[in-house]
Amino acid sequence: MITLLTVGIQSGILFFFGVVVVLIIFWIFWPKKGLIALFSKIKMNNQRVQLEDALKYLFDCEYNKNLCNMNSIAGNLNISDDSASQLIERLLVLGLVTMDDNTISLTDTGRSYSLRVIRVHRIWERYLADETSVAQADWHNEADRIEHFVTQEDTEKLAAQMGNPVFDPHGDPIPSIDGELPEPKGKLLSNLKKGVTGRIIHIEDEPRSIYEQLVVEGLYPGMQVYVTDVDKGKTTFIANGDECTLTPLFASQITVELLSGTVPLAPKYELLSSLAIGEKAEIAGISPNCRGQQRRRLMDLGVVAGSLVSAEMKSASGDPIGYRVMGATIGIRKTQADLIFVHKKNDTNE
Repeated sequence: MITLLTVGIQSGILFFFGVVVVLIIFWIFWPKKGLIALFSKIKMNNQRVQLEDALKYLFDCEYNKNLCNMNSIAGNLNISDDSASQLIERLLVLGLVTMDDNTISLTDTGRSYSLRVIRVHRIWERYLADETSVAQADWHNEADRIEHFVTQEDTEKLAAQMGNPVFDPHGDPIPSIDGELPEPKGKLLSNLKKGVTGRIIHIEDEPRSIYEQLVVEGLYPGMQVYVTDVDKGKTTFIANGDECTLTPLFASQITVELLSGTVPLAPKYELLSSLAIGEKAEIAGISPNCRGQQRRRLMDLGVVAGSLVSAEMKSASGDPIGYRVMGATIGIRKTQADLIFVHKKNDTNE
């Protein structure tokens, strides 16, 4: 009796493990949804992402009239020479590029493909900047992730909702739906001479480490600059009334449109964060560097040009500070107060 029971239990265990093994095998080899199919899909997606990133880089080289070869592609995509070689072979087979004496160029098909990807990327960058609370330094990387998996149809709907913008938040033109893109214009800030006045029209967002530093300096497209000195390659200029000095590496990331004739310098604005407790001011505006939900929140709270504001109280930690605006006291952190321009009132009793 015990022997038969033992045999039955063993048979049941073997049957159970047999079923488990069959299910695992089925899960691994299940067409379209199994583990192998999943890994194949991931591999194909990774290859497509890499291919599209290469096309974007090739177009960028072409747009800026720079030559491109296998080594520069490997460096830009951070891949090995062998991987770059295989990638270029795929591009050649697909008819997206041509190769002449190690110089790689886009075909018409490759150029059209790259422009579609660039349009998607820049529209989503604009959306992230204007409609979300994503940090400024993260716009580019987040758009890089989205561009490979969102549909063209969804992107066009998004563009229509935003009024079909023609520039991304960094000042890059957005290709039209027909693949048209204006010729680059302006000069690099690093190439300007002393006494030149211009307006920033583009700030390069790669590499991220340099872009973040330029953001910290408070620089943005549309800002007027006046070059006061060029010494040992360093460029010193006035922007919004403040002096800034950049090394050639950083200055070369900024493109400026020259302003002809005698151009008055933009006025120097004081910042809301400079108000001492009890001081009053009139709001002159919000910096263009303040975008998206943060900008809308401030405007909803009454932070608009012409409104009167006064610093009322400090929190226990000193940040945020309570400001009186439109009859209400609101807490504004220093990082936000640094983005609000004001004209101080001389008479604190007003």
